Amino acid sequence: MSNSEETRVQNVNLPPDKVMHKLVSLAKRRGFIFPSSEIYGGLSSCFDYGPLGSEMKKNIKDLWWNSMTRSHANIVGIDASIMMNPTVWEASGHVASFNDPMIDDRTTKRRYRADHLIENHIEKLRKEGKSERAEQVQTVYEAASGAPDPNRALYELIVAEAIKAPDTGSGDWTEVRQFNLMFQCNMGAVADTSGIVYLRPETAQGIFVNFHNVRESSRMKVPFGIAQIGKAFRNEIVKGNFIFRMVEFEQMEMQYFVKPGTQIEAFEAWREERFNWYISELGITPGKLHWYKHDKLAHYADLAYDIKFEFPFGIEEIEGIHSRTDFDLSQHQQYSGKNMEYIDQTTGERYLPYVVETSSGCDRLFLALLSDAYNEDVVDGEPRVMLKLSPKVAPVKAAVLPLMKKGDMGEKAERFRSDLSAAFMVQYDDAASIGKRYRRQDEIGTPFCFTVDHQSLEDQTVTVRYRDSAEQERIPMERARMFLAEKLV
Repeated sequence: MSNSEETRVQNVNLPPDKVMHKLVSLAKRRGFIFPSSEIYGGLSSCFDYGPLGSEMKKNIKDLWWNSMTRSHANIVGIDASIMMNPTVWEASGHVASFNDPMIDDRTTKRRYRADHLIENHIEKLRKEGKSERAEQVQTVYEAASGAPDPNRALYELIVAEAIKAPDTGSGDWTEVRQFNLMFQCNMGAVADTSGIVYLRPETAQGIFVNFHNVRESSRMKVPFGIAQIGKAFRNEIVKGNFIFRMVEFEQMEMQYFVKPGTQIEAFEAWREERFNWYISELGITPGKLHWYKHDKLAHYADLAYDIKFEFPFGIEEIEGIHSRTDFDLSQHQQYSGKNMEYIDQTTGERYLPYVVETSSGCDRLFLALLSDAYNEDVVDGEPRVMLKLSPKVAPVKAAVLPLMKKGDMGEKAERFRSDLSAAFMVQYDDAASIGKRYRRQDEIGTPFCFTVDHQSLEDQTVTVRYRDSAEQERIPMERARMFLAEKLV
């Protein structure tokens, strides 16, 4: 163990509201996430991933992809088109029912989700200790969905409870209306209804319409899964909380096709596997993950759970696990006129498979990892900001820091970095003091720093400095690649 840096570490406790503010600032300053088209004033809820952000996001997607398609012999991947025949979205129900109830404030011209206003009001009543009143409002709210005019029922409840806009306190409301969340555009030279297509609001339908294509080309037998990572687009009424809710986002979805009657067993198996993945592969703090069971199910589901994470702004969903029955395949069979049945070659049995879905939001997961990793502490009296990211997730795996940038030491460090970069994402930094360089790497989550010094020139060794503990040890330079490979398993 080297004595060149002591390792007295004292943690600093931060209130959650300050963490989010600091995360947003760090994300831009260090090149994780930038506001989209910022030089023109930006665009609401649209963001660009910078050099470190794009690297980290790729790490997340690779870990998910490998956990699905490499770890399971009966799961294969596809990459379906973002734009599809518009009948796909009629069959899936998105054209008719992919709506949110919206309500406008006449004074401020701002738009809100009517259901969110009511849900927040109920939660506020509970926090104020008015549990009985909260239950009464909850009962009326739940009954509204079955009312002859649900929009009117929601409006009347908002007025009766004198619910105000959370950000302005205003409450001069319009009637509640339904707002379709799909982005509509025109394909072709003529702008008429025959050329209307949609940007997909989810990636799942690209999997369902390719059910037989994948099954036949990959010679798959039920049970089997199809995985996909891709962009989706939703014209959300309420946006915000940084990258948590955006109009353009990336999904990591897997649809697992099973024989009817076996879906609950498959559902429970995937529920356990997906929860454990966040802990074992991503290193998320287990205590910040929560299960939420849906009592009010979507029309296509017979069981649904969410995995939720404790963000600085509240406990919110990062992945949904749903038992979707045979709704999707049966709908596409009806609308397309194509037989979507699976034939068991052993028994001759024919059936429409049921589906168990795992659907994770890559951007939300990215934010969850940043939130979980953000840490402020004091090392030997000096404050530091650290992203305590899992080495598997961290955008930069190691940094090479020459004690002196000129002469033999700088040249040796450059060659060393070049050798490591063939296998790992490595940064080279020779500016400022070694302590400041350590702090720069801590701030972006780099788990290891290799320092090339005078002793390196004599015995071909380097100092490895560990991010989390600030401890150091000496290892041979020729062993550095193996050291990183072992730490990234």
